[in-house]
Amino acid sequence: MKKYKLIGLTGTTGSGKSQVRKIFEENGYKVIDADILAREAIKNDIVKGNILALFGVDLIENNEINRKELAKRAFKDKNSVSTLNAVMHPYITMLFIKELKRLTDLGERKIIFDAPQLFEAGMDIICDEVVAVSADEKIRIERITNRDKISEEMAKQRIKIQFSDGFFKENCDYYIENNSSFEDLKAKVQEIISEI
Repeated sequence: MKKYKLIGLTGTTGSGKSQVRKIFEENGYKVIDADILAREAIKNDIVKGNILALFGVDLIENNEINRKELAKRAFKDKNSVSTLNAVMHPYITMLFIKELKRLTDLGERKIIFDAPQLFEAGMDIICDEVVAVSADEKIRIERITNRDKISEEMAKQRIKIQFSDGFFKENCDYYIENNSSFEDLKAKVQEIISEI
């Protein structure tokens, strides 16, 4: 019998997932962060070799992949994103399973998987509940440009290649619109935590 609860946290870029995750952490949830797993995966020799073969050997700098340049090339269209996902997701999934086992072996029973590409990786099927976060596009563009130090045009391109709000509303157990204050967001998340 399964002895832990796994919550998938996903949503649109610039939506404020990190704030939602922090509230879950304050309520005793341990986090598995897909972005951290991706940073580890990209150091794997096989993954690195495949990325260089597909996106260009000039991505290598000091024996490491220039992640900012890779993002530029991978986020130019949906096909490029799918190509990168095909290389990255299997290894990220392996790292996820290892970390999930480590946490459950330590007795952790409340775990959140913070994964922007939860559905693309097919990992939604292993989650007990899926929570999606979104916000108005204007707010998201402002957050992305400030956070990632990229142009508004690049921010719009990243938004364009992701699933729509409608997709998340239809396919997630909980959907949060993060357009207001942190207090408002916290109240929404606390309500979800209570239901879960």
